[in-house]
Amino acid sequence: MDSALLVSFPNASVGGNGWRRGNLNKSFSGSYAAVRVSRSRAWDILERYCGVGSQQHLLKHHTRNTKEKSAFYRRHGKRLLVNATAGHPLESEPGACNSKSKWISIKNAIDAFYRFSRPHTVIGTAMSIISVSLLAVENLSDFSPLFFTGVLEAVVAALFMNIYIVGLNQLSDIDIDKVNKPYLPLASGEYSVGTGIMIVTSFLLLSFWLGWVVGSWPLFWALFISFVLGTAYSINLPLLRWKRSAVVAAMCILAVRAVIVQLAFFLHMQIHVYKRPAAFSRPLIFATAFMSFFSVVIALFKDIPDIDGDKIFGIRSFTVRLGQKRVFWICISLLEMAYSVAVLVGASSGFLMSKCITVLGHAILASILWNRAKSVDLNSKAAITTFYMFIWKLFYAEYLLIPLVR
Repeated sequence: MDSALLVSFPNASVGGNGWRRGNLNKSFSGSYAAVRVSRSRAWDILERYCGVGSQQHLLKHHTRNTKEKSAFYRRHGKRLLVNATAGHPLESEPGACNSKSKWISIKNAIDAFYRFSRPHTVIGTAMSIISVSLLAVENLSDFSPLFFTGVLEAVVAALFMNIYIVGLNQLSDIDIDKVNKPYLPLASGEYSVGTGIMIVTSFLLLSFWLGWVVGSWPLFWALFISFVLGTAYSINLPLLRWKRSAVVAAMCILAVRAVIVQLAFFLHMQIHVYKRPAAFSRPLIFATAFMSFFSVVIALFKDIPDIDGDKIFGIRSFTVRLGQKRVFWICISLLEMAYSVAVLVGASSGFLMSKCITVLGHAILASILWNRAKSVDLNSKAAITTFYMFIWKLFYAEYLLIPLVR
């Protein structure tokens, strides 16, 4: 392999003498002894062209016994010489290595940002806005380019703000996340604090810029109130960091997820897009009430798998105060109550299709929730975290049913 490298790089030298093509032609039959270089020389060449990964791979072959090496040169020596003299050295290999390395770097960067953005919250925000926007649709003619433009403006601006809020929370909780969520980029060291600040600042400015350009006051106020509550919830300043209080933390989440999202984005479509007067319909009232229950559940349940870090850093969550088991079953009870009310609302609908779908849909979700809850191992953090993600799936499912409530 050493001689193969030297044949590939015409300017390489051994002992201060240039490698001459004529020398190769005269003595190639004994080339192995003549062209053998020290391991450190080969290592320098490898380091320059292929990086550490290729060094280890080639060094493995370098350590084969002499008999195998000699056989290799006898079989392939001529071909290597032809390639070298024809202008086809092995220098194409470093390009492949660099290309692969760049692709891996891009893939890792995307994965880190994916985890930083907390995708379950991003999906929840997008689905909730789309669902609430559909409540403003009164007839098929409302499905116009204007509708889709209005929805897109709201979703993009809200997602920018969502990334700011979850990013700020991670910046404020680096030490806690090293215990509770070590896979997050800031906690794991993949992102520096400076990188985190740059990301959240950029998305905050983009969110407000888009809200201002769109010119929708309901949208702008939704972004502004979300900014205020999200900042007060996380940032560690006097009179702020409201997440330290279990009640205040739950109220912040409820205000954003249950009230702001439902009312502000509905009014964005109703007033700004369709130019209609504000009207609070039965489906909108139901969505706000139901999501109030759901938001409280999310606020309580998210702390159940984080009990260890919260105890260490003095976060007095309900889970720390009451215990995991008790808070877990409080959450299940609240959701079951919400589903029961939803079944009654669906049954009172004057539209047969709406009645059938909403009653049956909520009854099925309530049954699935109960069966899954009974099988959760509350002594396993992984099991609790998995169930928390399942609750978010129920959250998504509800936003599929809400537009059908009439």
